[in-house]
Amino acid sequence: RLDSARAVMRLHEALCFIRTYPDNATVLAQVQAMLAGFAGRADLRAHRATLADSGIAGTPVYYRFFAGQAQWLGQRWPDNLRLDRDDTDAEARIAQALPPLLTLAEAHALIELKLSGYAALDRLRGSNETDAVFLLRRIAAMPGNGFTREAYSDTVDASFVLAPGPDTPSRTAAHFARAPVVFRREPPTRVRPDLRAEMARAPRSVRRMSISDGEVIVDLARGAMVTRARSLEAFSFADVRDVWFVDDGDGLAFAFIGVIPQRRHAVASYYGCLTLRNGVPIGYMQSDIVGRGAALSFNMFDTFRGGEAAFTFTRWLAALRRVFGTTSLSIEPYQLGKGNDEALESGAWWFYAKLGFQPRDVATRRLARYERSCVQRSPRHRTRPATLRRLAERHLFFDLEPAQPYPLLQLAELGLQSGVALSARAGSNRERAVDEASADLLRHCGLVSLRGFSPDQREAWHRLAPILTLLDLGAWRNDERRALVDLIHAKGGHSERAYVARYLAHPKLNAALLQRARARVD
Repeated sequence: RLDSARAVMRLHEALCFIRTYPDNATVLAQVQAMLAGFAGRADLRAHRATLADSGIAGTPVYYRFFAGQAQWLGQRWPDNLRLDRDDTDAEARIAQALPPLLTLAEAHALIELKLSGYAALDRLRGSNETDAVFLLRRIAAMPGNGFTREAYSDTVDASFVLAPGPDTPSRTAAHFARAPVVFRREPPTRVRPDLRAEMARAPRSVRRMSISDGEVIVDLARGAMVTRARSLEAFSFADVRDVWFVDDGDGLAFAFIGVIPQRRHAVASYYGCLTLRNGVPIGYMQSDIVGRGAALSFNMFDTFRGGEAAFTFTRWLAALRRVFGTTSLSIEPYQLGKGNDEALESGAWWFYAKLGFQPRDVATRRLARYERSCVQRSPRHRTRPATLRRLAERHLFFDLEPAQPYPLLQLAELGLQSGVALSARAGSNRERAVDEASADLLRHCGLVSLRGFSPDQREAWHRLAPILTLLDLGAWRNDERRALVDLIHAKGGHSERAYVARYLAHPKLNAALLQRARARVD
């Protein structure tokens, strides 16, 4: 029996690490048995309050869960999810938000009696529903769509408590049982890999997961976020039909997770990715893909940082190339430290720079060369925080074909231009303007209607039409316009991987979008 919360935490982290890098079957069995019984330890119960938010089985999680996370938790563990009543600021927001969610008689009563948020919930909810579940179910019943309900939920910004249960998310139990297990004879490598060589080395295999396995992976990814006070939209709104398992060998695997059609971007495709080592989640990533280019976000969980982070990152990039044909990579300023103290403190900019990522901006390249020269003169030199902030102002890039750097498509500029064009059509009446743009696109593509399109494919058409009608489609060849129709069809299909492939096969579209994005519209 351990006498402090710190000691309990250290034991837990050691067990999680050994489960991830087991020496042999005997060690693995012992670790699994200890983790399976961890929630029942007397010393854990004694220090449960101190270990709250640790993600250890048997401890509560306090967090302002985002809308998608909260709805998932409320559906899966309705008896364990409650509102954190220590959050008095949220109580006032709940009191304001409740009347529109109820019947008119209830709304009038709350307004007249001026009940506080938590008191109102206690008066109105049923005995078989927690306060959190009642609130979430009323928001889910709102008119509108998922975006409006999410905006309403995030405006309320309630604080939640997920009480521990036998199967609630925990870092202790997080594991994909069907992943291959490889025993270790050596510690994780700390050698900095050659990024270009690693991307040339293909992973062992890629397969589309069954829906049942996809559901398990998605739940594992969502649980990994919940137990670490994080959120990733690609996990919250995942499509279990669009999950791809990449076996990289030696127990390392990547699960790419697409999003439901309603949540897909208009032009880009984005995939979340859960990194597994012998079935244990060790990190997560996101890639926003346009053609051969991908904007990256990378994170290793605390337990596994400092070991093989660089190696894991390069193997993920090799998987990206294999699955999506990605050859040009970019890291946005936030990931490097712009407005992100965690990235600054972790030295994120140098992590990527030492692997070969470089800025394209002339001034930033000059500053980077100066800092490298300082390190060469004095290996103990450390870049000052103010300098790191200047370096983080611009993207970093890596191209497998450095002689032909892949341009970064300014999607925000395209979005603004499409908004200007919609206003020119019908002012604030966006619905009419989008219908007109969709009709114009039909005419350009030689179609009479969207007959034969599924609802998701129709939605993809309407989302892309305001952007595509900015282009001079009348000058395109017939086969290029037919390929455009197939591309939109794929955008609303079961997997965006097919859309990425069709975009890659349509260089005319990418060139036209790049040219249009460079043309500013006042």
